[in-house]
Amino acid sequence: MDREVLKKLFGPKPTWHGACTVLVDAHASVRSAGPDSIVAGGAKNYAPRISSGRVSADAVCYVAEHGVLLMVQRTRQRTNTGEELTNLFLLIVDTQHVAGLEFEGLDWLEVLDIAPPELPTRTNYAPGTLVG
Repeated sequence: MDREVLKKLFGPKPTWHGACTVLVDAHASVRSAGPDSIVAGGAKNYAPRISSGRVSADAVCYVAEHGVLLMVQRTRQRTNTGEELTNLFLLIVDTQHVAGLEFEGLDWLEVLDIAPPELPTRTNYAPGTLVG
């Protein structure tokens, strides 16, 4: 991803920003597709693992002088005793391996000096209405 775009989005000085999804050109994130273990009829099965280049970060910081994107991921895990543990992970990714960024909402368009698009509203039809 272009460093100038990252600099415009996150600023030239390293500061932490809110949550976003970072798309990298590697299988950087591994998630289970369901509960970690499923007990059925006494046999224990494990959920399949899915690897992707989508990293859901809780906080992101761009360090321009080193050309890296720092990402903090927070995971919560419940133990057998019911205690909830919070783990924090720091991911450091070279900006040359960042393929894209995904933000919730359109607020980041203002940072790029781009007006949000005019999205047409969908037509809602009442139940039972014949369309065609």
